[in-house]
Amino acid sequence: MNCPHCTCPTTKEQRKKTTLGYRVFHCSTCQRRFNERTNTPFNYLEYPTDLVLLVVLWRLRYKLSLRDVAEICLQRGWAVTHETVRDWEARFAPLIADRLRRKRRGQAGTCWHVDETYVKVQGKWCYLSRAIDHDGNLVDSMLSEKRNMDAAQRFFKQALETVGHAPKQVITDAHGSYPRAIRDILGSEVLHRRSHYLNNRIE
Repeated sequence: MNCPHCTCPTTKEQRKKTTLGYRVFHCSTCQRRFNERTNTPFNYLEYPTDLVLLVVLWRLRYKLSLRDVAEICLQRGWAVTHETVRDWEARFAPLIADRLRRKRRGQAGTCWHVDETYVKVQGKWCYLSRAIDHDGNLVDSMLSEKRNMDAAQRFFKQALETVGHAPKQVITDAHGSYPRAIRDILGSEVLHRRSHYLNNRIE
């Protein structure tokens, strides 16, 4: 692998590995040693990367408190405090979200169902806008303080950047901000339909 310090490809793998089992390399150009996690967000962690990502996944996927996740880890022999879980979530949840957005690029269908709901996040009420395609796959989601034209335009712009293409049809409720936001961001050729019945799919 290339050296993370000088980007030189002339590196040689060493016999010795790190205490966590990661491969160690030596660069013949800058004479530095590095391992597989050097210059990555997971460098200097005292736990394996897959364990850290699993803990963050539990926290995001299931309705578990920080202490619940720490207790599950302890039952499996991993001494992790709830503050460590909080730190991992803050550091690596955005990385997971960015990776998922990149995987959705080009994968969404051409018919989007868009709706929003009122949710409470960290003690504060806000709007969660979501869009799914006809097969139920997530296109994108966004939190906003208000439900207005600016929020609708920002949501469609973010969704467009995430999936990489505009839909042929967008189905929404009767909120007045959608027609102009769709026309300005997605284009006037996109068919817009207002239907609570058809939007039951996202409910």
